[in-house]
Amino acid sequence: MSLKTAVAAPFRQRGTDRMAESEFVVALSLDRSWFSPDQATTLVDVATSEGLIERDGDTLIVGFDAASTSIPDDFQPGEEILQSRSTFEQVLDTVVEDGVEKQAAVAGINRLQSELGVTLDAAAVVFARSEGIDVSGIAAEVRGDL
Repeated sequence: MSLKTAVAAPFRQRGTDRMAESEFVVALSLDRSWFSPDQATTLVDVATSEGLIERDGDTLIVGFDAASTSIPDDFQPGEEILQSRSTFEQVLDTVVEDGVEKQAAVAGINRLQSELGVTLDAAAVVFARSEGIDVSGIAAEVRGDL
């Protein structure tokens, strides 16, 4: 998932799991030239809403193992990652990132939705868990919607 990769890059670059928000914005906008400063700030908001980072005052704390996140040499995130994604999209991206083929994941999720008579989001969470993929943060949100 390119959002997770983009978020991991500044933390990996600095070799830390926490940094000032201003450092994060500089790393994405000036150091890497991936985004404008305003876009990098928007990325912070999107990543926070998806549980990838947490704010503690002016400090950002990464919510996953950024050090083990692979960042390809030719990686260039697109502006589409600056938009909030649906719960289904978040789960699907997590499943695909974990190695499940996207088409197989969508087919499995659709099958579960039909069989269980639940929402697409709930079916996506059930599918992810059946594949042994941790989506507990998203699952809590989906459970609340049920």
